[in-house]
Amino acid sequence: MVDQQQTEQQQEAIPDVVELNVGGVFYTTAFTTLIRDNESRLADLFMGKIPLEKDAKGRYFLDRDGVLFRYVLDFLRNRDLVLPEGFREKERLRQEANFYGLPELERAIEESGKSSGSLTSSGKRAPGYITVGYRGSFAFGREGLADVKFRKLSRILVCGRVTLCRDVFGETLNESRDPDHGTTDRYTSRFFLKHSSIEQAFDMLQEQGFRLAGSCGSGTAGSNSEQLKPGVDSEENRWNHYNEFVFVRE
Repeated sequence: MVDQQQTEQQQEAIPDVVELNVGGVFYTTAFTTLIRDNESRLADLFMGKIPLEKDAKGRYFLDRDGVLFRYVLDFLRNRDLVLPEGFREKERLRQEANFYGLPELERAIEESGKSSGSLTSSGKRAPGYITVGYRGSFAFGREGLADVKFRKLSRILVCGRVTLCRDVFGETLNESRDPDHGTTDRYTSRFFLKHSSIEQAFDMLQEQGFRLAGSCGSGTAGSNSEQLKPGVDSEENRWNHYNEFVFVRE
């Protein structure tokens, strides 16, 4: 009787609209969505059968993968699983589904290999633009321009609609500089890739049906008298350049 009263008290304390902090990613959803599968661990948490923690802002805290939780939440809302094209974290998502006690989601993940990924309602891939840019230079040997060793890229930047960027680049996308990385329905210019191979980025875009729509580039012509930082080669500094490439999928 006491346990039942404690459960009812905790359930009453949870509002109809719930704010969550899942591994540092913030979500807002309905209480009824979280308990939709009443035999799941997630329902047990929010029905008071398992203690819940809160963060410093009063949001309910789950120490799990915050980015992958959006697929868990979407499945509870729609009873359907739609993964981005080229999604490479199915095993990790399956582990999340297992933790939350959602066997139907686990089965959907196993069958997702037969699906075509993130599509529009008409069955076509979502259209849009992605801009890829990089700043780079060249490493020179002792004989200067006649002895160019390799191209040096400091970072490959990715700009566009968040869902499209994730569809194309998957795990190779670094979102650490984006303060709103839990939100998907928006545009960003803060993503960059975890690697420095521009050709690999082009291959991934081509595989997902994007084509090059335009490009531009600029360079610098610095002088030898410029004050350089320690360790920066003066010849390389004279050949710094920045290029951008705009890709479209219609």
